[in-house]
Amino acid sequence: MSHCILNANSKVEGLSGYAAIISEIVSMLMEKEIAIIQLPCPEMTVYGIKRWGHVREQFDTPFFREKCREIIKPIIYQLIDYVKNGYKIIGIIGIDGSPSCGVSKTCSGDWGGELSANINDAKEKLSTAAFINKSGIFIEEITKLLNSNHLSMPIAAIDEIDVVSSINNIKQLFVKILMNDMKSGRG
Repeated sequence: MSHCILNANSKVEGLSGYAAIISEIVSMLMEKEIAIIQLPCPEMTVYGIKRWGHVREQFDTPFFREKCREIIKPIIYQLIDYVKNGYKIIGIIGIDGSPSCGVSKTCSGDWGGELSANINDAKEKLSTAAFINKSGIFIEEITKLLNSNHLSMPIAAIDEIDVVSSINNIKQLFVKILMNDMKSGRG
C-alpha cells in the first residue's frame, strides 16, 4: 500500500484531503483480515517533507528511478519470501494522480526552470499541469521489478477525488481474488 494511505503526513504539505490515514480502506482490509505492507515514499525519501509538488516529468530521471528501485527492493524480497512460503499477495494499492504512485492516472506538466524569474512564465508553466492516463514513476519501477521476479498481482489505486468509488472497486477486486483462491483450495 502506498505510504501516504497510512501516513498522510508524508504528502506534499497542504495536499492531503484526509487527516492521517484513509481509514475507509484500512478498515475494509482489517475487516477482511488482509495484512498490510506499507511501501516507502520515494518523494519523501529524496526530497523530504518541505518539498514542492512535482509532476511526472520531473521524476523521470535516471537518479529518481534508481532511488525508486533501491527503496522498493527490500519489499520485493519480502514478497518473494511470502509467496515462497505459501502466502497470497492479493495486490498493491497506489494513489492515482501522484507523479510517483499513480496507477492509471498521474500528474503531468511542463514544469521546470526558475519560477521567480518572470511571474508570467511561472503562471504559464503551472497552467500546464494536468492528469494523464499513465502510471507514476515509482509504480513503473515496481511493475518492472515484479515482472523480473515473476511476481504477478493486480495494482489498484485510490483516487482521492472519489475515494468511495475507489474503495468499492478495490474491494470488489480483492474479494474476487480471495473468492477465486477459496474455490481453488488456496484460501
